[in-house]
Amino acid sequence: MNRKIFSILAFLTVLFALPVKAQVQLSDSAKISMLTASEWNGAVYALFGHTALRVSDDSTGVNAVYNYGFFDSSQPNFIYNFVLGRTDYILGFTTFEDFLFEYEYRGQEVVEQELNLSAEEKRQLYDALYINALPQNRGYRYNYFYDNCATRPRDMVEKFTDGKIKYQPASQNQSFRDLVHESLEKYPWLKFGIDLIIGSDADVTIGVREKMFIPAYLKNSFEEALILKNDTSDYPLVKNTKILLYNNNEINKISEEILYSPIVVAFAILFLTISVSLIQITKLNITKIPKIYDTAIFGIAGLGGLVLSVTIFFSEHPATSPNWNFVWLNIFALAAAILFWAKSANRTVYIYHFINFALLTVFLLLWLFIPQHLPVATIPFSMSLWFRSGTHLFMRRKKILKDKRFSSSRELKAGWGL
Repeated sequence: MNRKIFSILAFLTVLFALPVKAQVQLSDSAKISMLTASEWNGAVYALFGHTALRVSDDSTGVNAVYNYGFFDSSQPNFIYNFVLGRTDYILGFTTFEDFLFEYEYRGQEVVEQELNLSAEEKRQLYDALYINALPQNRGYRYNYFYDNCATRPRDMVEKFTDGKIKYQPASQNQSFRDLVHESLEKYPWLKFGIDLIIGSDADVTIGVREKMFIPAYLKNSFEEALILKNDTSDYPLVKNTKILLYNNNEINKISEEILYSPIVVAFAILFLTISVSLIQITKLNITKIPKIYDTAIFGIAGLGGLVLSVTIFFSEHPATSPNWNFVWLNIFALAAAILFWAKSANRTVYIYHFINFALLTVFLLLWLFIPQHLPVATIPFSMSLWFRSGTHLFMRRKKILKDKRFSSSRELKAGWGL
């Protein structure tokens, strides 16, 4: 709760700390630097780190930090709009002292890279940041891969640098998903959830510039970048680098260790599914345990499919469609969970189980060849649904054969006059 209150207060500080003084003219000794903060374990949005731009000038007293990462989580329907990709962030600014206080309070590392810009380039960049931070200009539509708190500062630096910035090529082939995995390595459930939501487009190999949506990658790329003035003249983009704050592992630590990872839970559910199926077969379908269990697992799968449907068909976020997880995690399971209790829908339920069993059979057989990275836990999770649909088909087939034998025996006895 304290962390949430602190975040809200930080937002309100920026919200009301709008430019009220006339803009000053920077002196030739002014400095502009990029600040990179490490990840913070206190909130999901902060697990990827953060980037901001600092403008300092001893002659004029300017010492401000411009930050494209502010948003108001208390706005109406925030979660709904975030899922749909309709979240607006703002460019705010604070004093450098307040910025350091916030990140020291959280125990995060902060690295400052002074940019090797001319006096005129600094003035133009500062003027642009000042105008961009005005209430009528500060908002922008957030996009977590292509337009976020790290890519915006990069774009501003590139725009007001009199020359071309040359970045060193990527040292290894990676995708958007690979970089997300690096940031979420300590959070298996969050990693699993994001793997379900982002689709196959997130697995395409990306270049060095695309990797800069992660602040740490932006920092490393700036460190090695060169400014090309012409074919024969170039110089480093970063003039010098220093660590302002060191990471405090006592403050900035994971609150709880997760004992049960997605793969463990998935196999536990699969074991339970097999047990319920054996009960159904041996008890000849006379107990309600299988029906209650089916309502639970297909209902949960259906709710997950509902979220997935929104991200695939309605969200403005990138890389959410196509998504092969929709084969096993779809909204039709939610409808089936309701129909399980309606006797008049037996035929509809049978058709659902038949289609679900067929699709999941193909899905599991071709799992390695699907053009999308799927979590390993997907296999036991989807096998549970496959096993339940297969059990229902087996029980229906067994009932048909039993009824057929009973009917044939009765007709035979009638023919003998018995």
